[in-house]
Amino acid sequence: MKKILVSNDDGIDSEGLARLARIAKKFGEVWVVAPQKQFSAMSHSATFWEPIDLWPVDYPVEGVHAYVTSGTPADCVSIGLCSVVPGGPDHVFCGINTGYNIASDIQYSATVGAAMEAANHSVHTIAFSESHTGHHDVTDKFIEQIAKELIDKPLGRNEIWNVNFPDCSVEECKGIRYDCKVSQDDFYAGGYEVVAVNGEKVSYQISFARNWEGTEGTDLNAIINGFVSVGKVKNYS
Repeated sequence: MKKILVSNDDGIDSEGLARLARIAKKFGEVWVVAPQKQFSAMSHSATFWEPIDLWPVDYPVEGVHAYVTSGTPADCVSIGLCSVVPGGPDHVFCGINTGYNIASDIQYSATVGAAMEAANHSVHTIAFSESHTGHHDVTDKFIEQIAKELIDKPLGRNEIWNVNFPDCSVEECKGIRYDCKVSQDDFYAGGYEVVAVNGEKVSYQISFARNWEGTEGTDLNAIINGFVSVGKVKNYS
């Protein structure tokens, strides 16, 4: 039986994590190791200079071995690989992330950072993401099919599968696009706004808008046009 480690960056209480654990159970025995709190946009941040706490938790998915840590998503995967899953997992599933991991967002994503940590250990890994709006219909329709297609599909050294589900109804979804490249299009415009001034101390809040024009063949273009995006992401050359 396959051993599957499931993690995320939205925290142990994330609905997306539980949904992914249920899907993972269809493919083998599942261990969940997830952070205690939200770690979005933390990329591949890891803990080096202090201990990381890990403890078991009751989990809403029956039959899953579940643990929470005080560390980052990358820490969760590393500890899961090295110290939690007996003999190490065969596969790592990361997500289901609240918010797309496409285009330049990938460099910030701690879901992808966690997946890349698994890739660093040469473990076959799939990252799953969807819109932050809470629309799950397309995800729920296609995720098991895609996981089945990808779980044994080869990856190169330091590569992961990256899957994103569009924010639309099942009827509006146009299907699945495979081999999507990471968009190199300009994705953000904006900067920072001053929100408070207290003497010499100035507080800033990030303010940006996204560009929804993606080159054909990219993950951004697929999502804009109502397709599920499936592609490989490489950690480094």
